[in-house]
Amino acid sequence: MRITKFGHACVRIEHDGAVVVLDPGVFSEPEALDGATGVLITHEHPDHVHADLLRGSDAPIWTIESVARLLREQAGDVGERVSVVHPGDRLDLSGLPVEVVGDKHAVIHPDYDRIDNSGYVVTVGDAAVYHPGDSLTAPGRPVDVLLAPMSAPWLKVSEAIDFVREVGAPRSLGIHDKVYSEIGLGMVATHMGNLLPEGQEFLRREPGEDL
Repeated sequence: MRITKFGHACVRIEHDGAVVVLDPGVFSEPEALDGATGVLITHEHPDHVHADLLRGSDAPIWTIESVARLLREQAGDVGERVSVVHPGDRLDLSGLPVEVVGDKHAVIHPDYDRIDNSGYVVTVGDAAVYHPGDSLTAPGRPVDVLLAPMSAPWLKVSEAIDFVREVGAPRSLGIHDKVYSEIGLGMVATHMGNLLPEGQEFLRREPGEDL
């Protein structure tokens, strides 16, 4: 298994010829999609989905209805490759089992309507990797790697820590990291190191670096 962090919320998972890319958005590098055999998108915000980037690959795309509608409207050629998923669905992406988890974006402010968001648990050999998108919804099952949001308008550091604790993955890789400065991200990593229980490790990687 190979897990590579790309820009912001984008992560690439490779295993036995399968290449699954999650949430390639406007802050992601085009090479994230090189050789992709499948793409998973959690929700419609542009930092998680970018039609022009998706045009760089002919891989099939799985996502929720609101994203499928957006792509059909903005990029019909991309929209033709989309299959719609629902919470609780189980998929097979080139031999990698995927579970669809959750249905709502985290609260940014009570005056905003909450949009839809579904995370994904990807099983890679004997390991399970969870990408929650923009949510603090636990997967409801043990996972080996959590792709953990670090910074967002909807996230406090205490919530980020409590989410990582709740999921309980042995390793958490920081994602969603374009909102804070390098100083702020360093503070989050320090708090994670201070406050996570024994047996839980929090890691950061630069774009293009492997876990």
